[in-house]
Formats: sequence, structure tokens, C-alpha cells
Amino acid sequence: MSPIVAPSAAAKQAEQLKLDGNNYFQKNRFGAAIDAYTEAITLCPNVPIYWTNRALCHRKRNEWTRVEEDCREAIQLDHTSVKALDLGRGANPKSYMVEEIWQELAKAKYLEWEHESSRRTWELKKLKETCESALKERHERDSSQIEGFIDRSTSLLKQLDALGRVFRKAAEDDTPTEVPDYLCCKITLDIFRDPVITPNGVTYERAVILDHLEKVGKFDPVTREPLKPFQLVPNLAIKEAVHAFLDKHGWAYRMG
Repeated sequence: MSPIVAPSAAAKQAEQLKLDGNNYFQKNRFGAAIDAYTEAITLCPNVPIYWTNRALCHRKRNEWTRVEEDCREAIQLDHTSVKALDLGRGANPKSYMVEEIWQELAKAKYLEWEHESSRRTWELKKLKETCESALKERHERDSSQIEGFIDRSTSLLKQLDALGRVFRKAAEDDTPTEVPDYLCCKITLDIFRDPVITPNGVTYERAVILDHLEKVGKFDPVTREPLKPFQLVPNLAIKEAVHAFLDKHGWAYRMG
């Protein structure tokens, strides 16, 4: 019977195995790295980074099924794991893994936004009501002491209107509108997940443009210029812009 390892000792051992795996990975010893991450997972299976690190090794070895399996585990443990999503992006365009992982992540992120948005909306509503009450109380108190009731009523209306504008502005980020065009694929009109740019400067969703090149023809659908898959380059600027937009406007996860 093997000895029982205390949780703290197991965690420390798992972290050391992760560091060992990282060293093996840097030396391109992917098999040894996989073994180290696997041991870490055995000790601490609820740590997402062990799964994503092992998935990266599998990706380097073109083992797409195992990449998918490890990414799914990481997403189940941490719905906000963008690293798990990024590992699958563009790795195997003929697989549905990326779409499914994206949908899982988007659903979790949208539900998270919905919960936080409801809380913020309720807090803003209560704060607005408190501010309105305070303004009205001060108006009634001042009106009983000073002449010029009509002028003060007009002043109160203006103050309430200004207060309303302030709170409407505060609620803007949680108010669904439209995603800017530059953050959307020109073919699907959906928000980008894995944007790539062509030599002509047109940005598309990777899986969508690859599908077009395979099934329709080797040309840019917008410019009609010849286009080969190897000419597609990740558009990191747009990718960062999408991440920033989604971080600020969580409702947009539902539109992907």
C-alpha cells in the first residue's frame, strides 16, 4: 500500500513536476514534459494549468485529439481559461474543437457578466434613488425657507435630469448595443475569435477563411486577389482589441 501524501506535500511535488515539465518543454523534450505534467495532474487534478501545459506539448506533437481532451478538462476546471481556448485556435482547422470550446467559454463568461451586471444594475438603481431622495429633501427644506419656489422647482428638475444622465452613462457598459464592425469577421459578421490578416490587409476569422479557401477557391473573398493559407498571419492587434472589448462588454459573448 502506497503511503498517503499530505495535500500540501502533494501540491509542492506537483509544482516541482510542473517546473520540470517546463524545463523539458524549453528543450523540446515534449515526451518528458508530458510525463512530468501527467504526474502533476495525478497528484493535483484540479489545477487547470497542468492540463493546458500538457495540451501545449500534445499540440507540438500534432496530437490533436489529446489537445482537445486536455483543453476540455481545463475549461471544465476554469471557465475563464482563455489559454485553453487559444491552444485550440487554428491548430487543427478541420476539427470542431475550437468552436465547442469557444461556446463553452462564451457561455460561462456571459453568465458571469449577467450575474455581475444584475448586481451592478441593482446597486446603481438604489444609489440613484438615494441621490434623488436627497435632492428632493433638500429642495423641500430650502423651499420652505426661501422665496422663489418656481425657480427652485426648475433647478430641481435640472438637477434630477443631470443625475439621470450620470447614471445612464454609468450603465452604458452593461447596455447591449452593437459590436464595432472592425471587431467582426467580414464573412460571418460575428465577433472575432481567432483573427488572421491577409497580405491585402483584410482580416477574417481563421476557420472561416480557411474553409473558404478549401471549398470555394484560393482567393480573397473581398479583394478577389489570389490567396493561399500560408499567407494568413494572426492579427494580434485585433485579437487584443477583441479581448479588451469583451472584458468591458461581457454581453458581447452572446453574439459570438
